[in-house]
Amino acid sequence: MVSDRSKLGFYLLLSPLLLWLVTLIILPHIGLFFVSISEKIGVREYETGLGNYAVFFNEPLYWRTFARTAFMSISTTVLTLVLGFPIAYYIAKLTRGRTKTTLFLMCLIPFWVSELVRTFGWMILLRETGVLSNVLQYTGLISGPVEFLYNDAAIMVGLVYTSILFMIVPLVTTLDSLDDSLIEAGYDLGGSGISILREIVIPHAMPGIVSGCIVVFMLSLGNYLTPILLGGKDSLWFTGLIYTQFITRFNWELGSAFGFLLLGLSSAVVFLGLKLSRQSLSNTMGR
Repeated sequence: MVSDRSKLGFYLLLSPLLLWLVTLIILPHIGLFFVSISEKIGVREYETGLGNYAVFFNEPLYWRTFARTAFMSISTTVLTLVLGFPIAYYIAKLTRGRTKTTLFLMCLIPFWVSELVRTFGWMILLRETGVLSNVLQYTGLISGPVEFLYNDAAIMVGLVYTSILFMIVPLVTTLDSLDDSLIEAGYDLGGSGISILREIVIPHAMPGIVSGCIVVFMLSLGNYLTPILLGGKDSLWFTGLIYTQFITRFNWELGSAFGFLLLGLSSAVVFLGLKLSRQSLSNTMGR
């Protein structure tokens, strides 16, 4: 009787999550998949086929934009890891008490406002008449206004700034659990800073590295606002093509196919990353 009640309580607690997954994730994806394999042959006539996916591979603009989005998302993830790891290590291992809390809160402060506001802030800084251009002119480093917006560097800056918190948080959590005595023992045994980082710190932090990279990559790959605003109308980001198909051209069939191609890319990259790092998804999300 007790066992039956505990099982019933478990299922009742789990039911909101299952309802959320089924109604907001699984069913919409199933519906979009059937839309993606529907080909319009008349005003209201459709047939099942892979013509929408064939359009993607036959149009260079589509698959080049797809490849460009994947490359820049991976580059954003790597750059975010390179910048976020030292910050996370400093917060987790080199600070204590109130200083540690203050530094962590400073990382959170930019995320108290919406992504739109943060992106507009970067536009104010980087535009031709913005803060950065005026400062460089005032110091004499440039002779006239310079436009820092609407290029790949601006997109990269915005994506890193938008997602770096999601790299720092899992890294801080993982590095916090690293026993300081292990690092001290490494130095006592004659290890250098690089060897200790390679042999002790990074292996221990690997679950946090992998989970942070997964989240940052997915956020960058699916980001629409930052690439469009900082990269301009010619930013060539794949989510922009999806938006165009759904909203501008009302071509839901092709837009759904593009969405599933993006989903397939993110799943493949995450799977490859887990295999290369020799991590499992359960271990990564459980640390």
